[in-house]
Amino acid sequence: MPLSPLDDFLAHQTTEPFAHVFTSDRNFYDRYYFNLHASSDEIFAVFGMGQYPNLGVTDAFLAISHGTTQTVVRASRELGHDRLDTGIGPFRVEVVEGLRKLRLTLDDNEWGVGLDVVFDAVSEATEEPKHQMRQFGRVTMDTSRYAQLGAYTGTLTVAGKTYEVAPDRWKGVRDRSWGVRPVGEPEPPGIRVTAQPRHGFFHHWIPAQFDDFTVKLFFEEDAEGERLIEEASVIPHLGSAREPLALGSPRHEMVYRSGGREIERTVVRAARPDGEDLVLTCHPLRTVYLAAGSGYLPAGDWGHGQYRGPLVVQGLTYDMGDPAVRKQYALLNETLCRFELATGEVGYGMHENMVLGIYRPHGFEAPDAVSP
Repeated sequence: MPLSPLDDFLAHQTTEPFAHVFTSDRNFYDRYYFNLHASSDEIFAVFGMGQYPNLGVTDAFLAISHGTTQTVVRASRELGHDRLDTGIGPFRVEVVEGLRKLRLTLDDNEWGVGLDVVFDAVSEATEEPKHQMRQFGRVTMDTSRYAQLGAYTGTLTVAGKTYEVAPDRWKGVRDRSWGVRPVGEPEPPGIRVTAQPRHGFFHHWIPAQFDDFTVKLFFEEDAEGERLIEEASVIPHLGSAREPLALGSPRHEMVYRSGGREIERTVVRAARPDGEDLVLTCHPLRTVYLAAGSGYLPAGDWGHGQYRGPLVVQGLTYDMGDPAVRKQYALLNETLCRFELATGEVGYGMHENMVLGIYRPHGFEAPDAVSP
């Protein structure tokens, strides 16, 4: 059994060394997600890194929406046995202080994209509801996740311009998730082919960051609008006099851009304990399309956990000013928004949105249906 530096820590959860996770399921994963923006419509960046111990792979990406372009740098390598080593070519994540401070770096590369920022938490890390799904008796999703709001310090370089990242403007959210979900090379579908014509998945994750609190909304539904998972709360920031506030079930109204499924405007309502509704309106500013190069939705040449060799580093550019290109990748959308509460507060953050397949409550009666 291979040992690693992690085995020196008093943290074992099973009888195996850390090189072996608790399950032999090929789909076990462990990953970081971060996004950052300048509280404006100028630029939006998403950073991700994952390990797939049962596939022997680790990978990372940085996707930046700027102007009409999305630029992606991505890397993949063999994982090895030292899971403390987060270096993947030019990428690295360093935990400076657990649950408080992390450093993200993308070193110099031939595509002229660079990142060296420190994420400082402005809220406590909060656990999300356990996410479990089965299909035809098989566990397809069994994950844990927590989210945390923060501010950034450092530099970001893209398209010949270096941005000085300062915490008064540069903010964002991170999450940590681990468990089982589909990763790696596609498996033969088997009996799942019988479900595809009826399948639908409606996903929305909205951490709306204000000056001293965050409104956190999360909901998923199936093709018929049956709620699968939900979360709604107001999370106070560190040092705030506010108390955490649990909200009622979120109710949503969405307007889509004509000819697709991209969000044009969203209004979400959730009841406060006093019975009055919290009303949040989301105004999109720009989008990082995760289907374009990040690996979140696998393409023929890249996907999370897919083996690409001992080390591969790539850079790509997408012209999102071309409607045909944008439509091709508008599937899993990280949409930077300006948020307004009915009580007058204004904030910024992301509305992650995805409507795949059939979703009858909004009139998508076929997998390829679009907004009129």
